[in-house]
Amino acid sequence: MKTVSVHHQGHERRPLLVIDDFWPDPDMLREDAAALRMAPIGPHYPGVRAEVPARLAETMRRKIAPLLSEHFGLDPAPGVSEAYYSLVTTPPAALAPIQRLPHFDRVEPRRIAVLLFLGHGAQGGTAFYRQRETGFESVSADRLARFTATLEDGVRLQGMPEPSYISGDTPLYEQIALQPGAYNRALVYPGNTLHCAYLPPEVALSADPLAGRLTLNLFLFDD
Repeated sequence: MKTVSVHHQGHERRPLLVIDDFWPDPDMLREDAAALRMAPIGPHYPGVRAEVPARLAETMRRKIAPLLSEHFGLDPAPGVSEAYYSLVTTPPAALAPIQRLPHFDRVEPRRIAVLLFLGHGAQGGTAFYRQRETGFESVSADRLARFTATLEDGVRLQGMPEPSYISGDTPLYEQIALQPGAYNRALVYPGNTLHCAYLPPEVALSADPLAGRLTLNLFLFDD
């Protein structure tokens, strides 16, 4: 890891780490992903995934553990909950309603997301959001009911967004930050922050892991 920068985003000032040159051999990760059979996993991700080997995921967790202690106050670092190679393949017109809105992973405060960009060329990035009506930039257990009710009311009044990847502000959400993706760049942030992939038209939605928007997603939490 050559460069680690810390960003405190929005009104809530939640930390986000941007780590360039994260992995010593990112091409090995690309080759590993290309050798696996990728398939849809769950209704939320707009593409296909394959599980990352457990030993590799644990090595990555240990690599960032000191940063989690320093910047997130998590000591010991949470364990690996899930780890995937992920490839966006869904065209905008085919997005499900849930894929057209910012989301959060879960509400637990010790949940951390690590997103490692492994594609070459245009990668887009990750955008972070504030729910306009509530001002929430993250969703904790005590906020969940109000967040959900506000979202349902907003959709009832405004309708669901048209099938497209989110870009910038929307009637229900204000974009508070955009972190661009780059080859071998990792983003580390709390999993309960509102976020979504930023996928402008120049990002290739290829089913080939060596040609498309390939990422490695590490979800840390003490299950």
